Amino acid sequence: MQRKQKGGLKQAIGRSRGGLTTKIHAVVDALGNPLRFKLTGGQCHDSVTGYETLKQMDLTKKQVLADQAYDTNQILQLIEQQSAAPVIPSKKSRRKPRKWDKETYKERHIIECFFNKVKHYRRLATRFDKLASSFRAF
Repeated sequence: MQRKQKGGLKQAIGRSRGGLTTKIHAVVDALGNPLRFKLTGGQCHDSVTGYETLKQMDLTKKQVLADQAYDTNQILQLIEQQSAAPVIPSKKSRRKPRKWDKETYKERHIIECFFNKVKHYRRLATRFDKLASSFRAF
């Protein structure tokens, strides 16, 4: 059972290796426009939040580009159940590496560009808003 830290859920701040941090999870379209946006504490793993986010979306006949952190059997099954194509490189720990389209994966820079644009806002980058609700509202 995980202990609730003071203000942890309300503020979406959690302890990771680097100290108290917040993770921003985002889903963007092919143009880099945000479709989904979620805040979690720093200790939360990407694949857990990624699965919950993808489960809420309609992925029919789309390609899902993600990094190696999202290479879990649960996420891959969800993507295939929704008739979508996963473009996710295999983790090094996989016994049998999966095949993935390296040319399509090059388009993943769009999500990196989105986060680069978002971090230019000082208010967002320095986390002046302490409550997760006001941080999301910005």
